[in-house]
Amino acid sequence: MTQISNIGKIGENLASDFLIKKGFEILGKNYKQKWGEIDIIARSKDMVIIFIEVKTLMIGEYGLLKPEDNFTQQKLNKVNRAAEVFVGQHPELINDDVGWRVDLIAIEISQSGRSLIRHYENV
Repeated sequence: MTQISNIGKIGENLASDFLIKKGFEILGKNYKQKWGEIDIIARSKDMVIIFIEVKTLMIGEYGLLKPEDNFTQQKLNKVNRAAEVFVGQHPELINDDVGWRVDLIAIEISQSGRSLIRHYENV
């Protein structure tokens, strides 16, 4: 496994722990389709299904770049497309009154291992 994929897995685990502490239920991880992947699928306390993209960077590794800078419109389109397929395959999970959304979790990890997590809802 490369350092980048290791950092990505660490970020996904941190994001999952963060979501669980906020009361979310993790329904799945790494849902793959031909054109892309959803990092985390969760359900909020109010029963909204949330498709979460996790972006993680080591602080200082890429200058002033923030994890959010790696979440492009193209990536959002891929996540939305994969989410629509998932919803079509699992309509029983969707509450029509509250629906579903796509969130972004951006994580910065320092050389000492401390992390800073930002959660953007409904991107």
